[in-house]
Amino acid sequence: MKKIIITLIIALSTFGFMQQGETITVKGSDTMVILGQRWAEIYMSKHPGATIQVTGGGSGTGISALINGTTDICNASRPMKKSEKGKLKQRYNTLGVEIKAAKDGLALYVNELNPVKELSLEQIREIYKGNITNWKQVGGNDTKIILYSRENNSGTYVYFKDNVLNGDDFAASAQNMPGTAAVVNAIAKDKNGIGYGGTAYGKGIRFLKVKEDANSPAYEPTEENVKSDKYPISRYLYMYLRSKPTGALKEYIDWILSKEGQEIVSKVGYFPVM
Repeated sequence: MKKIIITLIIALSTFGFMQQGETITVKGSDTMVILGQRWAEIYMSKHPGATIQVTGGGSGTGISALINGTTDICNASRPMKKSEKGKLKQRYNTLGVEIKAAKDGLALYVNELNPVKELSLEQIREIYKGNITNWKQVGGNDTKIILYSRENNSGTYVYFKDNVLNGDDFAASAQNMPGTAAVVNAIAKDKNGIGYGGTAYGKGIRFLKVKEDANSPAYEPTEENVKSDKYPISRYLYMYLRSKPTGALKEYIDWILSKEGQEIVSKVGYFPVM
């Protein structure tokens, strides 16, 4: 399966915050690729000496690159595991630096023709465990539910398994897709499909409303509902560094967390942490 790779490079200049030949590398979460790309494009346009390379591949891939020393920034849609921090500690004598860069409502995607409008967390759990297999069991048409998921190196996959499935395994019938865009494309063509992913990937499909339990109100993954924690599947999107940033790297991180950088978060379709 083709890995999502987006590389952004501009010609080096002797002007700006960064010296000639200095490059910042960013690798990791496919959920954050669109956001990382936009941050890099706008920052480089304002700082002609900057070169920022942004690559996807999944949160697990980015964390491995951070540990191996092949990326400056790891984008991750899940927190680093204790074992991963242990590897950083062993190699660099640091537990790394965690930066909450944005917030996301983990959305449930269905085809626009699907009549089902909302599901409870329990229903979602049972669907993805393979115990609910027909849409009529949750108020929809009498058709088989087609499950779309992510590969296990994806932070979104790990987050969904840990926080929605409570650590249980996905149904064997779930089709693992290489990126969130692939999940969305599949759902847009499959009226019986269901998938999950970030709110920035909402074109051509519809978000389900999600409720805590059968007796709770259902909420859409809007900024208001995510920031107030009414939407029950919200998460932070992280940037991880090996150590406290300095120089050009610190300038870039500070800009991402500034008002201007966080406005880009909203424009892409996620939610600012400010």
